[in-house]
Amino acid sequence: MTSNNREAKQHYGDVTTPFNKWAYAAFVVLAVYFLFRNDLFSAASNLGIALIFDPFNPAVKWGDGRTWQKVWMLVHLAVTLALVGYELWVKW
Repeated sequence: MTSNNREAKQHYGDVTTPFNKWAYAAFVVLAVYFLFRNDLFSAASNLGIALIFDPFNPAVKWGDGRTWQKVWMLVHLAVTLALVGYELWVKW
């Protein structure tokens, strides 16, 4: 990291985590909206996109993260895959 980048980070702070939290929450809320509209495939895709935006500190490696954070993300992934599987099973 160059000295200019370090100075900018110290001055402005790291904005990655707040952005990730807002983006994660927005996609989860959108997925809940689609669940209420009974559009399971759209809900599943928005839940999948939400996983891209790690709401926890992305600088922490998976193995170093807290157990409850790992459980949260794995349950989120399981719900996403269950919705996709259910939609594929019902539609085909």
